[in-house]
Amino acid sequence: MNENFKIKVNNTTEFNITNKEASALDSVKTSDSKFHILQNNNPYKAEIIEADFNTKSYVVKVNNNSYSIKIENDLDTLIKSMGFEVGASKIVNDIKAPMPGLILDIMVKVGDQISMDSPLLILEAMKMENSILSPRDGIIKSVSGIKGNTVDKGELLIEFE
Repeated sequence: MNENFKIKVNNTTEFNITNKEASALDSVKTSDSKFHILQNNNPYKAEIIEADFNTKSYVVKVNNNSYSIKIENDLDTLIKSMGFEVGASKIVNDIKAPMPGLILDIMVKVGDQISMDSPLLILEAMKMENSILSPRDGIIKSVSGIKGNTVDKGELLIEFE
C-alpha cells in the first residue's frame, strides 16, 4: 500500500512523504527513543523527546535542534476535508434533562466556576436519584431549573458561558 503522509514541522514547513520513502530511510535504532540516520551521506542523531500517538504529534531532537512535528495520513486528510477533526471534541454549552423527572437539588448558581465532573444537580426519575455532573470546566451562565419542579426530557436546565 502506497500511503501518503503530510508532515508539518514547527507549524511552518510542510512536506509530503510516501510510505515507500519512509521505509527507504537509512536509520538504526540505538535505544528506545534514539536513532542514527544517514541521509545523502550525511549522519544525523535523532531522539524522540515527546510523543502523543492520539494526535500524531511529536517533538524530535535532530543534532541538538528540537522540532515539533505533526503527521497526517490519507485518512486524516479525508476526515479534515469532510469538516471533521480527528480527536476534536464538541464543547457542551448547556445541560438538558436527559429524562423527565423532579429536580431534587441544584448545587450551582449563576457565576459559579466549576470543574469537570462537579455535581450540578440531582434529578429524580422513576424513584432513582440521578446526579448530573459537569461535562467540562466552565462558568455557569444561567440556571433554568428550579428545585422542586418537574422537567421534561430535553428541557434546558443549566447553561455555561
